[in-house]
Amino acid sequence: MARNVVITGGTGALGQAVVERLQGEDVRCHVTWKFEEELRRFRHRDTVELHEVDCASEPDVEAFYASLDSLDASIHIVGGFAMASVLDTRRDDFLAMFELNAVTAFLCCRESVRRMRAGGGGRIVNVAARPAQQPTGGMIAYTTAKAAVASLTQCLAEEVKDDGICVNAILPSTLDTPANRQSMPGADFDSWPKLDEVAEAIAFLASPQNQVTSGALVPVYGRA
Repeated sequence: MARNVVITGGTGALGQAVVERLQGEDVRCHVTWKFEEELRRFRHRDTVELHEVDCASEPDVEAFYASLDSLDASIHIVGGFAMASVLDTRRDDFLAMFELNAVTAFLCCRESVRRMRAGGGGRIVNVAARPAQQPTGGMIAYTTAKAAVASLTQCLAEEVKDDGICVNAILPSTLDTPANRQSMPGADFDSWPKLDEVAEAIAFLASPQNQVTSGALVPVYGRA
């Protein structure tokens, strides 16, 4: 029987790499989307199950996870980035980063646990970021929001350790994407982690083969 795997943010650059990696296995990929423009650039519309979900909306997330027949793994890639110094960060900016990164991860983790406990276990993978462990100036709201995702991951792993649920997070540095290359044309692109490499790490953490790793914050830094 095919495994049911959720990929939130699966229409983005990293999300599509994860979908491509998982489609080589016996997996039914459930990909969330929010904006129509996401679907226009998504290459796998005909080979996944698409779900319109606002991952920051509690009712949306609850209804989505309740609609699944079963749940084997849930990969949470929805998030966002903002670059701003502390003096240029307003309250609304700070809260927006937390909603987009930490709140979405929390809601999807909570509903994943609800379904996985009923099904006897599963795998959860969050996406934090390198600055969550190696703080960087000039992105205060983003850094602290991703640190919250890291803490959520480790605390949840401890809470569900007796339920057959492994909870981990990856910590990417700057990913090698067309958008990042365009915004940083002078950077050393070869040093950035590649999407397929990061997708491979996620796929393992979300797989049944991962029997012992939980509560880990896995660095995927490339050579940066």
